[in-house]
Amino acid sequence: MRKALICLLLLRAAFGQNRSLPAALNFTQSSPPTNTSNAEISSHEEISTFKVKVNVVLVRVVVRDSQGRTVGNLKKEDFQLFDNRREQVITNFVLEQPGTQVAEAEETSDTKSSGVAKLPERFIAFLFDDIHLNASDMIPVRQAADHHLASLERTDRAGIFTTSGQGVLDFTDDHSLLHDALLRLQPRPIAGSAFKDCPDVTHYMADLIQNRRDMQALQAATLDALDCAYDNDKTMMVPAQAMAQGAAASALIKGNHETQVALATLKDVVRKMSAMPGQRTVILVSPGFINAEEKQEENDLIQRALRSNIIVSALDGRGLYADSGLGDISQKGAPIAPAPYEIQYRIAGASADEDIMAELAEGTGGTFFHNNNDLEEGFRKLASAPEYYYLLGFSPQNLKLDGRYHSLKVNLKMPGKLSIQARRGYYAPKHIPDSAEQARQEIEEALFSQEEMHDLPVELHTQFFKATESDAKLAVLAHLDVRRLHFNKVEGRNHNVVTVVSGLFDRNGQFIGANQKIITMRLRDETLDQKLQSGLTMKTSFDVKPGSYLVRLVVRDTEGEISAENGAIEIP
Repeated sequence: MRKALICLLLLRAAFGQNRSLPAALNFTQSSPPTNTSNAEISSHEEISTFKVKVNVVLVRVVVRDSQGRTVGNLKKEDFQLFDNRREQVITNFVLEQPGTQVAEAEETSDTKSSGVAKLPERFIAFLFDDIHLNASDMIPVRQAADHHLASLERTDRAGIFTTSGQGVLDFTDDHSLLHDALLRLQPRPIAGSAFKDCPDVTHYMADLIQNRRDMQALQAATLDALDCAYDNDKTMMVPAQAMAQGAAASALIKGNHETQVALATLKDVVRKMSAMPGQRTVILVSPGFINAEEKQEENDLIQRALRSNIIVSALDGRGLYADSGLGDISQKGAPIAPAPYEIQYRIAGASADEDIMAELAEGTGGTFFHNNNDLEEGFRKLASAPEYYYLLGFSPQNLKLDGRYHSLKVNLKMPGKLSIQARRGYYAPKHIPDSAEQARQEIEEALFSQEEMHDLPVELHTQFFKATESDAKLAVLAHLDVRRLHFNKVEGRNHNVVTVVSGLFDRNGQFIGANQKIITMRLRDETLDQKLQSGLTMKTSFDVKPGSYLVRLVVRDTEGEISAENGAIEIP
């Protein structure tokens, strides 16, 4: 029962509780090597306690020249990173070229001579914010997306997702399914009517009135209430103000709820994307929305995307936004010539709505396409990840577990004509993470990542055996050079615990399943020096059908060192 619960928690973390789960992780018990005492090497299925690495804050940085081209020849010493204006030591530095890992796996796989079919290299999740998009914006957005999706490459997989949760299509390369899913898109607001409220208080104004105590915004809403409810009778100013305050409180609750739903859906999509084995991009299509009270959730989302190598880009579905200065004729009671303050707050609110999309794009290395009616060009730009980006990491010194916001700033020591795009900040944690949970999370993130890591001396090999024309057994072998591990000496023996996880993905990048083995070593010196010179080989297997597969191998030890390897195989 405990094993099943562990599996379920792991998969829910990767795919979200409201989505169908893939095949459960298969925890199998390994046999100790021959001629080796069980007291020295054993395997079990329990969650081990690992050392937790120092908390590292990740910052993805995109550097562009004056023509907008990404720059990929900078070194760690070219960057400066500041946390609350204090310069930090950059401890992690990686130059990334998105989408190269899977291609390299296919080139170097043991089966490269057998004609491995081309596996998916890019996964693009189109998340349409149908909660906030209106009908007039949805039509051109839908048409532009349809034109763009018709030009996808054969190694691309696209999925259609919505903030309402309706009309979802999982990742596929079938253009007809994508076309049909786009046709089903329509605005699906959570609450409200097609008519103008009295007074008409937007989420932006409600935030000003309720959270910021902006008296000018309250006065504007009061005048609106006086006009629509009391025919501008000045003697009714007090009840008009009470009506305005009530409308602001109601609008804030409704707007915050819509923001929570949109962010939760985006987080679910990022979590699902983390289980894909190639280059991964999320394109948020939205008119934007106010995020007044969910900053921590937004920060967690950015951190999750960074750790999973997922780029979030955003497209403003309104195109070239311009306030007409007139009311919406579809709204009952809308004035023909609104007061200047109404236009002022509409324009300011439209600008504030964009902030969260810009922050998500900047924080994850994506692009924000806005104030432009060429939506098809926007989709093309956003679907193409930066050719290069840098992943900087630092360990905050004397970090207090108070949950406070820390501003980040990345500079180039010699900027020249180069521009920088990077996340603006992060929130400090409120508690120290549990070591076992941290270890499980690191393994999970490595399994559902595209990155190859080589902290441990591990080699991946694959074999297959066909029992019938329609059934085969795929063997995954992990060879570990034990002598190069770092052991802790306890009571005269060399101690280490190694967790080995092999995962399998199909041709569409869908997760099929994984096997996990935990090897506990308590080795005598003579065993380590003589009997294990050739290393350890751990074998797991999968029952599969003919087709193309991607294998992902992750190995983690007690010290928190991780290796991750990719392998592609074609079973005829």
